[in-house]
Formats: sequence, structure tokens, C-alpha cells
Amino acid sequence: MSITELTLTVALALIRRFEGFHPRPYLCPAGVPSIGYSSTRYLDGREVQLTDPPVSRETAERLLLVQVRRTYLPAVLALCPGVHDPGRLAALIDFTYNLGAGNLRARTLRRKVNEKDWKAAAVGFMRWVRGGRLVLPGLVKRRQAEVALL
Repeated sequence: MSITELTLTVALALIRRFEGFHPRPYLCPAGVPSIGYSSTRYLDGREVQLTDPPVSRETAERLLLVQVRRTYLPAVLALCPGVHDPGRLAALIDFTYNLGAGNLRARTLRRKVNEKDWKAAAVGFMRWVRGGRLVLPGLVKRRQAEVALL
């Protein structure tokens, strides 16, 4: 298995675990219509609408895989070009899928990753556990799972 395949396998498993499968459209915590494994757009670029029909697990899997390959893996590779370890890449992909490339781009976390300061990067991951002012147990578990891969 190549590094990319291993990275994708681990990243997709994390995303599935923490996003969960939702066949019907729903509003994510940020108030954005989502479907499947929190996809906000379909493969043709259309935004998910709350009135859309349900998707199969197979369709959700395809959306997830294509979005990670097209968007999240390239974003992480561009922002953190020195990271080659599959686990570290997977952790960064999951973080970026959850919070967006903008939050990786503009944060100390990215600087610490690029400096290969993994202890400080772990602290940076753990800063992202709040929904508003509340610490969310699900985000704590997600960040802990990502940190374990560093």
C-alpha cells in the first residue's frame, strides 16, 4: 500500500467515525446543509439543500473520497509540504475536513507542523475543541484521535 493510499484509508476512517453517515440532508452545527459524511456539495458542485432526496451509503462514500482527494489532501500537501508520514497527513486531513483549509492556513498549528514541532502541534490541535464557548466531548475525542497519529 502506498503512502497516499494508507493516508487516505486512515483519514477516511477518521472522518467516517467522527462525522457519521446521514442519508438525509441536515444542518451541520455551523448551520450549513450537509449530507452523507457532512458533504456540503455534490460531485457536480451543487450545494446540498435540505429538500434534496436521501443518498445511499455508496453515494456518500463516493462524495467523501472524491472531496478528500480533490480538496482536502491537496490543501494539506500545499500548506504542510514537508509532512510525509501517513498518520500525520491523515490527522491533518481530518482536521481540515472538519474545520476547513482556512483554519489550517491561518493558524499557529500549521507553523508548528511545518517546523516539525510535534509536541507544540499536538497542543495546537487540542485548542480546537469548542463549539462556541462550550467544550464539546466529540471534538475532544476527535482531536485526541488526530494527536495520537502525530
